[in-house]
Amino acid sequence: MGERDTELMLKGYGLTTAEFFYRMPDYRNVLNTFVWQEYDLAPDHPRLFEFVEFWQREIEGPLHSVRFTHRKLIGPGAWQNQVGEFRLH
Repeated sequence: MGERDTELMLKGYGLTTAEFFYRMPDYRNVLNTFVWQEYDLAPDHPRLFEFVEFWQREIEGPLHSVRFTHRKLIGPGAWQNQVGEFRLH
């Protein structure tokens, strides 16, 4: 996890994972899947919808369905100041 990722999480972004089900261009009866992950803002999910629009505009395989989940990795109570000392042998 890089510096950019931590900054996004502190700004309220969470990890969005989407599974795209799409039809193969030459075989319309065959469904294939594609998994996409990006940090995004709930509940509007602007990056997810931007990717869906890109897919519909640029990719030949038409979308059948999309399912996604969103998880905030850092919440308001996740950061705590800890004071203490640990001693190992």
